[in-house]
Amino acid sequence: MPGVNCARAARPTSGPTAAFVHGSLLRYRGAMATTTNTMSTAIPVLRYRNAPAAIDWLCTVFGFTRQLVVPNDRGGVIHAQLTLGGGMVMLGSVMDTEFGKLLAQPDEIGGVETQSSYLVVPDADAVYARVKSAGGEVVREIRDEEYGGRGFACRDLEKHLWSVGTYDPWAAK
Repeated sequence: MPGVNCARAARPTSGPTAAFVHGSLLRYRGAMATTTNTMSTAIPVLRYRNAPAAIDWLCTVFGFTRQLVVPNDRGGVIHAQLTLGGGMVMLGSVMDTEFGKLLAQPDEIGGVETQSSYLVVPDADAVYARVKSAGGEVVREIRDEEYGGRGFACRDLEKHLWSVGTYDPWAAK
């Protein structure tokens, strides 16, 4: 699929501040927040028990591209940024940190979510087929929406809820 970058980068040996951006090693020191040239100022953040597997799944199934992955020394991910068109999600491994204690995984709260991310895709039927073939759980079958577009809802490998469709609210008239 064009634009999909699911290649695995080798694990850096120089500690948790090493990261790969578009396949190149860099030192992750953080960036100062500005909205200049920011493509999206609202970015969903997710936590996964197996973040490396989640990253692979999200890239393969939904078409995300790895922009930044900061691995830790325990096989997890401190921080990752995945892009899809002009959007992004950030994610990391479940950790027992101050922020981590504020979050629960779907299976810890009866399989429900308090929010969902929506992905605008050019071909919802193709993504739907990839979700089904990759073992994703479809929770709302694909259909033509009353407000335009075609879409469905599914859960990923750790049961996070995603809505996927061709409806583009930025292009809506």
